Amino acid sequence: MKRLHFILSHSIFIAVCAMALTFQTALLLKININLFIYGFIFFSTLCSYNFYWILSKLSFTSKKNIPVLLRKETKGFLLLIISSIGLLYCLLRSSIPLHFVITAVLLTVLYAIPLLPIPFLWFTRKAGVLKTILLAFTWAYVTVIIPLQKDYGLLDGADLFIISRRFLFMLMLCIIFDNRDKELDKIRGLRSLATDLKPLTLRILIYLIFFLLFTSNFFFRNYGITLPQSIALQVSTIALLAVYFYSNKKQGYLFYYFFVDGMMLFSALATYIAGI
Repeated sequence: MKRLHFILSHSIFIAVCAMALTFQTALLLKININLFIYGFIFFSTLCSYNFYWILSKLSFTSKKNIPVLLRKETKGFLLLIISSIGLLYCLLRSSIPLHFVITAVLLTVLYAIPLLPIPFLWFTRKAGVLKTILLAFTWAYVTVIIPLQKDYGLLDGADLFIISRRFLFMLMLCIIFDNRDKELDKIRGLRSLATDLKPLTLRILIYLIFFLLFTSNFFFRNYGITLPQSIALQVSTIALLAVYFYSNKKQGYLFYYFFVDGMMLFSALATYIAGI
């Protein structure tokens, strides 16, 4: 159980999920992805999440408790260093154009700005809706655009279809986590979709996202997706809605960091099985 907790709490599992979504992109768009690109996405996800969590803890810890926190986060800092080395190595061995990497870094930095201990930038803590949308878009960018390595003007209908579906899928996941953290976010002065919208409005938004995901999937033949893959995507969409309903009841750590995050892995595995 301790090993599982370490894997979940230090974002190793979610980095695996990022690789799985990248693999799903390759399956749906029928492209070959270099192994070093998978490695880059794994290590960059591991690096960015550990960076964010360490920064988050430092931002909301009193100065006198920072030395204690630094000692407690030794493993997190070590993973941050290892993942930084890993992503640089994989980047150098891959063929990813630098401007895609720079964009991904900028998206990550933008998401972390509200946590920086700079009062001048604290106005960004009020950008709740943008924060959630930014995170969902970053996931879509990293797991679709980077593997594709296409200039934006060259993206075709199938590419845009997968990007939009990935964005909506991740937006729904992000809202589930926002809803869980809304009380803590209010205490810390942070904003998100869950803090900015009323519960009924948020529920309607979830249903709208589900409707868009569910109905758009019926156009799968227009984008080269097979019927079994379409069914797998539809099952994943319904499963995600079920997870949302369960999240409205009090749930523990394992539910969110294994089952909710695990929806990404489940969706990718379902797509892979459908293609066998």
